[in-house]
Amino acid sequence: MKAFLILEDGTVFEGTHIGADREVVSEIVFNTSMAGYLEVLTDPSYAGQAVCMTYPLIGNYGICREDMESFRPWPDALLVRELSRIPANFRSDGTIQRFLEENDVPGIAGIDTRALTKILREKGTMNGMVTTRGDYDPARILPKLKAYTTGKVVERVTCREKYVVKPTRELAENGPLSGAARFDREAYERGVREVRPSLVKELNGTGLRVALMDYGAKKNIARSLAERGCEVTVFPALTPAEEVIAMRPDGIMLSNGPGDPKECTAIIEEVKKLCATEIPIFAICLGHQLTALAHGCDTYKLKYGHRGGNHPVKDLATGRVYISSQNHGYVVDTDMLDPRVAVPAFINVNDGTNEGLAYTGKRIFTVQYHPEACPGPQDSCYLFDRFIRMMKGGSCNA
Repeated sequence: MKAFLILEDGTVFEGTHIGADREVVSEIVFNTSMAGYLEVLTDPSYAGQAVCMTYPLIGNYGICREDMESFRPWPDALLVRELSRIPANFRSDGTIQRFLEENDVPGIAGIDTRALTKILREKGTMNGMVTTRGDYDPARILPKLKAYTTGKVVERVTCREKYVVKPTRELAENGPLSGAARFDREAYERGVREVRPSLVKELNGTGLRVALMDYGAKKNIARSLAERGCEVTVFPALTPAEEVIAMRPDGIMLSNGPGDPKECTAIIEEVKKLCATEIPIFAICLGHQLTALAHGCDTYKLKYGHRGGNHPVKDLATGRVYISSQNHGYVVDTDMLDPRVAVPAFINVNDGTNEGLAYTGKRIFTVQYHPEACPGPQDSCYLFDRFIRMMKGGSCNA
């Protein structure tokens, strides 16, 4: 069956329908990762967006459900050049086509994704519609596309109630960076880890308790902390700061998430209260932006965002460059940054935009990219170790 992608500038791509049979309007973005399409699909930061994968062949290793970063896919649609319908992988649980159908995600294959990406890079991110109707009326559709906004999507992706993630026996036996432990399917469905308190003492983060604010958190964030021996309590996005502080955590982690950070007005007020404490804070992606806004800084939207697994970032303290995994359309504006509040800690080597802040006189550091990096390189996973040291009384720059 034919399918069409209609952009708000009037450009139309014709391809083949894949996934669920429904029409959708969304913000069209592109991701440059060569692998990790399942992790991209299940990253809550893509809520409210349709993702174009720039790598030409998607689905060749099938769906490996234990690699999912949340319990379901979040993009409104998937746009690919070629969809593999016969995966070759002993770990595969099925095809990407079936996965999209099961989760009511429509898509389109057979379009020139290179041409689409060039349009988005030259004109900027824009909205679009995926439809199977060949009799569409541009005069009716284009105003609808231009009016679309992602809205307050954090509330849609956050967990509904708090839960606890603790180390498991596999983590204790295989070490903090083995990658052997995964979140099983039952845990995805109910959103809770089995509590195994006796195992916490066996790992490096003995006794450390972390409060993770779920603004759309990928599962590997909690796992990265649990691999280091931390007990992680995951809180819904709108949890009052007083409840988090009452837990008396050793540290607070602010997660990634979707949408415009300025839309999260209620959350920003709670972040202000968390930052006013002496509790060490580590924030990534949306959490980084919310922390900046809570301190009176500003954010702005990039022309086409950073989404992929090959973005170079420079540590301004050491001069070292790391390859990072990224997924964001907004950045912190450092042009008017007051050094009495915070100073830049990382920058993007490609375009010079901010990739992290160190807060002056506080045990708070934040990064724009993904140190948990699934999918993507593991270069910056050391930041979790820095957070552990900070919770144990060290400097945030240690």
